[in-house]
Amino acid sequence: MSEVKLFTQADEIPWTILENGNRRRVVVYTDELMQVEFDFDEGGIGELHSHPHVQASYVAEGRFEVTVDGKTSIIGMGGSFIVPSGAIHGVRAIEKGRLVDTFTPHRQDLLD
Repeated sequence: MSEVKLFTQADEIPWTILENGNRRRVVVYTDELMQVEFDFDEGGIGELHSHPHVQASYVAEGRFEVTVDGKTSIIGMGGSFIVPSGAIHGVRAIEKGRLVDTFTPHRQDLLD
């Protein structure tokens, strides 16, 4: 990585529009760590998937039905969940909401 950006402001970062009423923006990252903000409309789905990265997620707004490794829980604003490397996981927004996800190492697929 040629340059590390240590600081950022939300209005500097464009949103990437996704399917199912979702959008995301990569906030900051280094080779070792990445922070990504996901915005969901009510009913928005983050499809079940897996990746080799460890993920920690913070519910900044709303409520989500979260499934990790076959277990499901409702997580509201201020709550968090963790996704171990390789675990199948996904979310459904019970109401409009926002997740702040961190990944280690960074996810190159979100930068391409």
